[in-house]
Amino acid sequence: MQENTPEDFKRELGLLDGTMLVVGSMIGSGIFIVSSDMVRQVGSAGWLTLIWVISGLITMIAAVSYGELSAMFPKAGGQYVYLKEAYNKLIAFLYGWSFFAVIQTGTIAAVGVGFSKFAAYLYPPLSDENILYEIGAFKLNAAQIVSIITIVFLSYLNSRGVRNSKILQTVLTIIKILSLLGLLVFGFLLAAKAEVWNANWADAWATRTYVKDSASWLPISGMALISGVAAAMVGSLFSSDAWNGVTFIAGEIKNPKRNVGLSLFLGTLIVSVIYVLVNLMYLAVIPLDEIATAKSDRVAVVASQYIFGNIGTLIIALMIMISTFACNNGLIMAGARVYYTMAKDGLFFKKAATLNDASVPAWALWAQCIWASALCLTGKYGDLLDFVIIIVLIFYILTIYGIFILRKKMPDADRPYKAFGYPFLPMLYIIIASAVSISLLITKTSTCGWGVLIMLIGIPIYYMTKPKE
Repeated sequence: MQENTPEDFKRELGLLDGTMLVVGSMIGSGIFIVSSDMVRQVGSAGWLTLIWVISGLITMIAAVSYGELSAMFPKAGGQYVYLKEAYNKLIAFLYGWSFFAVIQTGTIAAVGVGFSKFAAYLYPPLSDENILYEIGAFKLNAAQIVSIITIVFLSYLNSRGVRNSKILQTVLTIIKILSLLGLLVFGFLLAAKAEVWNANWADAWATRTYVKDSASWLPISGMALISGVAAAMVGSLFSSDAWNGVTFIAGEIKNPKRNVGLSLFLGTLIVSVIYVLVNLMYLAVIPLDEIATAKSDRVAVVASQYIFGNIGTLIIALMIMISTFACNNGLIMAGARVYYTMAKDGLFFKKAATLNDASVPAWALWAQCIWASALCLTGKYGDLLDFVIIIVLIFYILTIYGIFILRKKMPDADRPYKAFGYPFLPMLYIIIASAVSISLLITKTSTCGWGVLIMLIGIPIYYMTKPKE
């Protein structure tokens, strides 16, 4: 029986599908929540807006830099493949290991629980406060069950072929963009108040931090300011992450040498603009103190109540359920392609290297589903996301530096698209992302240190499991 090869993937995804995958994977629940904590960290409208602009710009720089790599290696596996080509199998394995152990599965778990938290607005028994079973320290709640059901359903849908999941992704993402635009338009038209906007921008660059215990603001400068900006950037960078998912499914994209890079650029541009506009809308509608103290950090709920009154909570709940559902569909679809490619290299379970009758890596999908579901049960997904950001940044830095390595290593390789602004923009990304990573390691050692440790555990695993050459 002939073994399946990457060519068995069906190229069924066009430019619109690729762009919608980028947008759909990026917009989860972050934009509806993280601005609250960001305001507590930096304390002003100017800094909040600047951090979102910087996050958007460096995400776009990374995306257009990846365009060169995606055009050089237009096959399934994306970032894993680029790291293997630029460095070696160990670096690529460490990425794949971190991706399976924490990055993708932890994000899928958290987004699934985000879906169920907002579903509880519509039907309260689905809340995480509804404990269904308890044994010792372990508590099983309704929100965890709902999140696992959504992960299993989306994994099943994706196992039946890329056509159904691409239709779902495109439709839900268009609904998501339109509803966000609706929130923006209605926010500015119905609820924006000049006095709120002027008060929020009166001291636009004053840097301060919010102290919950005393419900007061303290001015910050120097190291405390650096720490605050780094902590705030975790929120905006997380909300802007997962844009590289389209590179993982390059084997199913039509004309990948053109469309993968273009999907990356268009998708990150659309999301970055929407994110900045949504935050400007928050600042036009909600007093800064209320942004900082929003219940459960649900700043979008506060905005929606100002815009639509009491029904606003339900509108936002529905929006976030659609948003997180589409986000997880994109994450689940993309993630399995990385394990498929790793298995082809002998660096993951052999069964993950097979495609089913629908030409998708179903075994890899179900392996991912089981581990992500297990992470839902730990209740520790919030911590996992804190661990993740440092690993994500490290591998983005290594991948973009890989462009410099490959220019020397493969000077004559076919490059249908070259990184925009090379070498300045890729190097600017490396400098900014390195500065954020170092400040996070210094100021958030307890969580980021664990992230680095999880990644390093992959080194002995690699040497124990790698096939004999």
